[in-house]
Amino acid sequence: MTAMTTMPPVTGLQYYQVDVFTHEAMAGNGLSVFLPESPLPARLMQRLAIEMRQFESIFITPDGPGNRFEARIFTMDEELDFAGHPLLGAAGLLHHLHAADQPAADWTLMLGTRAVAINTTRKEGPQGTYNASMNQGVASVGAALGHADSLPFLAALGLGAAQLDVRFPLQVVSTGLPYLLVPVVGGLERAKIVHPDFETLLATAGAKFAYVLDVSAREGRTWDNAGLVEDIATGSAAGPAGAYLLHHGAAKANEVITLRQGRFAGRPSRITVQANAAGEMLVSGGVVVLARGQLL
Repeated sequence: MTAMTTMPPVTGLQYYQVDVFTHEAMAGNGLSVFLPESPLPARLMQRLAIEMRQFESIFITPDGPGNRFEARIFTMDEELDFAGHPLLGAAGLLHHLHAADQPAADWTLMLGTRAVAINTTRKEGPQGTYNASMNQGVASVGAALGHADSLPFLAALGLGAAQLDVRFPLQVVSTGLPYLLVPVVGGLERAKIVHPDFETLLATAGAKFAYVLDVSAREGRTWDNAGLVEDIATGSAAGPAGAYLLHHGAAKANEVITLRQGRFAGRPSRITVQANAAGEMLVSGGVVVLARGQLL
């Protein structure tokens, strides 16, 4: 029998369970937030993320004076350079722990060298309920795919040309993670990853993930690239989706866009997106602090 890899002690490590993109407990997108006193080894954070089995888990440690924290985000498979719902959920929890008597607070979460500014406000109603808004910056919009180049991606998602919203192209858009936006007209219930190596296929277009978007209904779906787990509400895709709608005239300049997601996973969620005067994408949603735990 092979001995398990020795891990640093984690006795007493606290974590919280929060729900994001909702104001209702046990709804929206669940998240585990770990609060180590000092940074943990990446291999340990990866194992803890696997143990929690959330779509993503986040680890935050103090990083200098004021409301500034280092953040690292892991799925069950890998560390991510950027993700939306973990950052918003962590900021809501920080408000709960460090500014509960204040109606609003500002936080800076450092992802490597990238500083993400997040504003949180306490919501009237049940204790531990907040709104959080992050500035994802100006979106990068890639070249539109032609019809012939789009067909392999539609097929990989279990869709055909009949589901394509022909008013809009497939296109890679990023505010930190590059998503291939796949515009459809209905048929969201049919969408699923059926390609055996979808991540490699996406890489040919310069994308990390795909986001299937019913443009008229403003409802989207995305998964891990193995197609095994559907993400309930994807903040890192919301900024690109909002930028995509604005780029193609499917949303107005100052409009507050509401994106729906999670219906097919039984956890309906709502994400709001708006571009500010500088063209930066502001992504917002509710946060509910649900539970506290401690590793024994």
